[in-house]
Amino acid sequence: MPLSEHEQRLLEQMERALYADDPKLASTLRGAQVRGYDRRRVIGGAIGLLLGVGLLLAGVALPLPLLGIGGFLVMLGAAWLLTSSYRSRSATTSTTSPSDPGQSKARKARSAGFMSRMEERWDRRRNDGQN
Repeated sequence: MPLSEHEQRLLEQMERALYADDPKLASTLRGAQVRGYDRRRVIGGAIGLLLGVGLLLAGVALPLPLLGIGGFLVMLGAAWLLTSSYRSRSATTSTTSPSDPGQSKARKARSAGFMSRMEERWDRRRNDGQN
């Protein structure tokens, strides 16, 4: 069900207030978009993996080691294609630029925040189980 104009205006006001009050949280939420895959690269990589496996098995079944090596190389290239399809898409949705020197610090801070949240959840579960 779509939002009315009044509800949309209220939502926009709430978003602006959030950005003004806590820009760090706002940037975190903005970066929490669902990341997807480039469909053509995924399909090409999957077909390449199947082709590489076929060539590798043919190279093993027939006494042709070069065919097996070629199949392995095709599989390696297809695996790179599959992984790069996700990386290229996630890099475009990232909130920090790759040339940003503070990117590793931000990543460590997010990682530390994640671990502290997990530890807090663990402690709450353990304490709730004892009561």
